[in-house]
Amino acid sequence: MSLLQVNDIHTYYGHIHALKGISLTVEQGEIVTLIGANGAGKTTTIRTISGLLHPRSGVVLLNDEQINGMPAHQIVTKGIGQSPEGRQIFTRLTVQENLEMGAYSRSDKDGVKKDLDHVFQLFPRLAERRTQAGGTLSGGEQQMLAMGRALMTRPRVLMLDEPSMGLAPVLVDTIFEIIKTLNQEGTTILLVEQNAARALSVANRGYVLETGRIMLEGNAQELAANEQIRKLYLGEE
Repeated sequence: MSLLQVNDIHTYYGHIHALKGISLTVEQGEIVTLIGANGAGKTTTIRTISGLLHPRSGVVLLNDEQINGMPAHQIVTKGIGQSPEGRQIFTRLTVQENLEMGAYSRSDKDGVKKDLDHVFQLFPRLAERRTQAGGTLSGGEQQMLAMGRALMTRPRVLMLDEPSMGLAPVLVDTIFEIIKTLNQEGTTILLVEQNAARALSVANRGYVLETGRIMLEGNAQELAANEQIRKLYLGEE
């Protein structure tokens, strides 16, 4: 039994058929990546899993429990944590307040404090800036904050949507090192990333989306070696 299963999902924006029968699985302890061009359906898949969009048909299962149809805040409590595209932090709240917002549905104060300390260990820059307003942080720091806030939900599956977008190469390196560290600590990750080479370098498996359909899937190393993938997504001639 997979930790997360998406079975034949069809999602629409009005009359636009955005996801056309997406199926994927994420096993406990894996990093699974979704790659594809802009408009391929990667973010729509993430938003459908998290309950921000509701599919017209198909099923999303978390640990064999159907979660599609639940409100998004309830899906968070079931164990789906998301660091969204564009970060979407609370710009007027401090770093610590942003992180505490990630734990809004939790009542285990000792556990929240422990997880807060853990986030500050993972992201020392956030610890240094815990009293600063989120809007005053750099892009890289805001990405760290968005990831930290998602971790405060204590997710069974951490979904990361374009974590390297707009970041300088040195910060991209930092973010991907943190992704590897989180996974080594036992966090299961579903990673949406336009930087296909970096995504496949850390993932166990991957799915390639094109116009709302999965065109290829497999072991990350096999996908990285695939000639079609190398031409389309890794910038090779």
